[in-house]
Amino acid sequence: MANGQQATQSMEEQVQRGLSGELDVSESAMGEWEPWDLWETKLCLWSLLIGIGALIVLGALINAFLL
Repeated sequence: MANGQQATQSMEEQVQRGLSGELDVSESAMGEWEPWDLWETKLCLWSLLIGIGALIVLGALINAFLL
């Protein structure tokens, strides 16, 4: 639990430094873990699955009724 609090504090400090213009460009956040990374991945996968499923269902309906 302490590690999570330290990570949150560290992230808040980085945000404050970035907003105040104190953050150096050389301090890149490219390698840091993003807290929304897993949620975003799941969202993309679900939307892809829903889209593919809709294509299959609509394709079957169009084939059955229009062709």
